Amino acid sequence: MRAFREAVEAGDADAIEALLAEDVVFTSPAVFKPYAGKAITAAILRAVVRVFEDFRYVREINDPGGRDHALVFTARVGDRQITGCDFLRLNEDGLIEDFMVMVRPLSGLQALAEAMGAQFERIAKEAEARSV
Repeated sequence: MRAFREAVEAGDADAIEALLAEDVVFTSPAVFKPYAGKAITAAILRAVVRVFEDFRYVREINDPGGRDHALVFTARVGDRQITGCDFLRLNEDGLIEDFMVMVRPLSGLQALAEAMGAQFERIAKEAEARSV
């Protein structure tokens, strides 16, 4: 998933959004219920770009059929170093239809959840503006 990886590494939120299917489902590492839809997923990913520091992908795993991808990353949130993985599934049009994130260690996930929680009002406003 080169286009997605390059967009994320460049911090290009518009290019990231362009790769999302309208009915994408985003599963957060910190929230039980998944988020459904392009507008909210794009707003969440914009916030992640703001929150993560020193982000970089360190490994990419692809299935032979080309629809499932796993991108292992490292980043920092405040003073917490984290390792995570973006699990992506593409639809027939090559757009991301399922996006699940896993993060470790627990202290890093807690720092991420706190930082993202502080962004949530802005996330909600951005999602609402994009869904109109």
